[in-house]
Amino acid sequence: MKIDIVTLFPGMFQGFLTESIIKRALDKKIVTINIIDLRSYTPYKHGQVDDTPYGGGSGMVLMCEPVVRAIEDLKDADSTVILTCPQGNVYNEMKAKELKHHKHLIIICGHYEGYDERIRNFVDLEISIGDYILTGGEIPAMAITDSVVRLLDGVIKESSYLDDSFTNNLLDYPTYTKPEDFRGLKVPEVLLSGNHQKIKEYRLKEQIRKTKEKRPDLLEVKDE
Repeated sequence: MKIDIVTLFPGMFQGFLTESIIKRALDKKIVTINIIDLRSYTPYKHGQVDDTPYGGGSGMVLMCEPVVRAIEDLKDADSTVILTCPQGNVYNEMKAKELKHHKHLIIICGHYEGYDERIRNFVDLEISIGDYILTGGEIPAMAITDSVVRLLDGVIKESSYLDDSFTNNLLDYPTYTKPEDFRGLKVPEVLLSGNHQKIKEYRLKEQIRKTKEKRPDLLEVKDE
């Protein structure tokens, strides 16, 4: 897989690309991630990529030309162009699993007051990572990239994510490690029993309990 991230702040990705699972995936050449400075595509003086909005209003708006030029330069027949923005569909694990099958993702990081509306004619998906406002699209781009890359074959063991939260519209079951008794808080006996069928039943029961308690909306989605 290839991922191109177009941003005004390339330096924000330095730690992201050099630590943990993302670094491992890069070292194994399972994925290629390019961080591209949007300003390198502007035809305007002094690296200008934004301007004041027509009709008035506060803030600055990202201009069409730099963004569209970047898309057109990077895009090929296998590309999917993603715009990070509050108006997009809310991101979830199902979308991450869908995106893992794409060969090339181009992620455009928004900033300032937003995009010139016409940019939307040149993208395939608009994605939001939640109902709140960030100063830019760099953190959403990292979240999308991380959630997709970890699912790629060879990055982590499949067993490590098959039972993750949201995999079956349920939250993950509770997990424990040594010691068995920590200040009177004990590991459930069933997990020490060695009975794999009972452990499986217990974990599913706990997934349902935790989901009902903390995210009942997920159960409503499951029943639709």
